[in-house]
Amino acid sequence: MSNEPIDLAAALRTFEDLWSPRVVTQVNDYDVRIAKVAGEFVWHSHEDTDEFFLVLDGELGIGLRDADGERVVTLQPGSVFVVPRGVEHRPFSQDGASILLFEPTGTSNVGDQHEQVPDHITPTTGHALEPRS
Repeated sequence: MSNEPIDLAAALRTFEDLWSPRVVTQVNDYDVRIAKVAGEFVWHSHEDTDEFFLVLDGELGIGLRDADGERVVTLQPGSVFVVPRGVEHRPFSQDGASILLFEPTGTSNVGDQHEQVPDHITPTTGHALEPRS
């Protein structure tokens, strides 16, 4: 990892893939990931870790299913939300968004338990951020 400042807007310009997070840096045993999203992700859960979302631009909805039922939280730019471990959730964005995620290194984007993964989603633990050439 670089010990130089990271321009998140410039980093987002280095890729176009949706739902395919890039690791921009690490903090202890955690990845700081950025992703571009549009449409719907897959319902999934992370049994051993919470999942932190920060919306950089656009609007992100997160469907949640737990013992209390089902609900949706909507995040605007600058908003953060933490999905507690074990809670089934599904991020989505009708018009597209850019997000920052904070997760333990090695955490799969589709979680430990998930429904069938559609073709537009690639299961990953995060891709390296490639410099733009």
